[in-house]
Amino acid sequence: MEFELIAKTFQGLEEVLAKELTALGANNVEIGRRMVSFTGNKEMMYRANFSLRTALRILKPIKHFKAQSADEVYEAVKAIEWEQYLTNEKTFAVDAVVFSDEFRHSKFVAYKVKDAIVDYFREKTGDRPNVRLNNPDLSLNIHVAQDKCTLSLDSSGESLHRRGYRQETMEAPLNEVLAAGMILMTGWQGECDFIDPMCGSGTLPIEAALIARNIAPGVFRKEYAFEKWNDFDQELFDYIYNDDSAEREFEHKIYGYDNNRQAIEVATRNVRAAGLTSEIELKLQDFADFQTPEEKAIIVSNPPYGERISADDLLGLYAMIGNRLKNVFKEGDAWILSYREECFDKIGLKPSVKIPVFNGALACEFRKYQLFSGRYNDFRRDGEELTERRERRERDERRAGTGRYEERRQRRFEERKERDDRRGKRDGDRRFKKDTDRARKDDRRERKFDDRPRRDDRKFDGERRFDGERKSDRNRKDGGFKPRREERDQKQERRFGTWKQTDEERELRGERKRLSGIQAMSFDSKKMEE
Repeated sequence: MEFELIAKTFQGLEEVLAKELTALGANNVEIGRRMVSFTGNKEMMYRANFSLRTALRILKPIKHFKAQSADEVYEAVKAIEWEQYLTNEKTFAVDAVVFSDEFRHSKFVAYKVKDAIVDYFREKTGDRPNVRLNNPDLSLNIHVAQDKCTLSLDSSGESLHRRGYRQETMEAPLNEVLAAGMILMTGWQGECDFIDPMCGSGTLPIEAALIARNIAPGVFRKEYAFEKWNDFDQELFDYIYNDDSAEREFEHKIYGYDNNRQAIEVATRNVRAAGLTSEIELKLQDFADFQTPEEKAIIVSNPPYGERISADDLLGLYAMIGNRLKNVFKEGDAWILSYREECFDKIGLKPSVKIPVFNGALACEFRKYQLFSGRYNDFRRDGEELTERRERRERDERRAGTGRYEERRQRRFEERKERDDRRGKRDGDRRFKKDTDRARKDDRRERKFDDRPRRDDRKFDGERRFDGERKSDRNRKDGGFKPRREERDQKQERRFGTWKQTDEERELRGERKRLSGIQAMSFDSKKMEE
């Protein structure tokens, strides 16, 4: 029986992940934002966890619902028959991802889901399962997009980028999923040599060797979350784990260079842990000393950006990279991942492909540089199809909404339309209320202006026109109305002490001074006692 599944990934790797799923035999593959949805049976779920290189985790949705408040989330989760997935003796954990105006904090949503599950078992059995953040028996994931909620079982547990071969790391290591995605985007499958001139802890060379040998990245992992589920099929998973019929031989070589001795030592230990010492050759060498490779090769590199890893002369480093590529690496493709536009400019080469990807929170670009000896026209006459021409064709398809961009463009249009309709309704309600209030004010102002006689038409009849007390009436004394100037003079005389006080005012003022003095003495005595 097939059911819905979701593969999470980094932004920019969705199409690569979709190709992997299609090659794996998944059905109904649809690309989303940082995810790809598909359908499959239990074997497909096991294989997706075990074989996908660009997936971070595999989720199995168990309920879709809409919620406008935390109470609605609570009731929807509590309505699930949790005996299918959990018992009182088992532990569970909830992870929440929230993009909503109603729910501002993801942990609050996770707490509501937890409360619903705990209350469900407490009402049914009088006991409750415990929460365990590290290595729980059941991992849950709730995704909230405005009022649309999806509650899923996490079949992976620990993120799939943790392959299990990495023994040590250097500063700011490249994520394994991103490294594999970069290599797959180049189209390299092991048909020539692979070179990483700045290999660091060896992530790119190791992932390249796994792709070249077609070794599943899951062979190094110790466990998956689905192994603790009630319906886990041990025999089926053992068959998938032990099936190495798809692996192949690699006839070329993978080279990793770095100018840091410690990095080479760490990379050597990681390569040895992955069992790929015969495929990968590591060497202590600066990129400035890079020489022309003996065989045809592809370069894929992740130089420092100046964010987490700093360089003494960052722009000079990229200028050196451009010089070595132009003068030494004259035949082949070079792919560079970086973050800063000014760094790319220093390379001094025109890229034929620019692919936006995210390295953590950094919006980077993965650029391809086609290098060749001789003249450009000769290169074209040799029958090499330039990526620039393909890019132009894809750009035309994108503008016309045809080809493989039509479905994606339509989906994005519908998502944007739904979001704008939702936002427009909310803003429209506010605007309507504001316009209505303004119209009422204008109507009131017009009526008041029309009903009021003009100043020239008014006639003074010697009587007050207002039933209430005027502000000037408050200044009216027994002796008649006092002008404002006289009242102001009296205030100034009071302020500067020239006002002649009556006996009653003098006594009242002395009493106030005496009382304030007593309060001050009482306050000082309390401070001394403390």
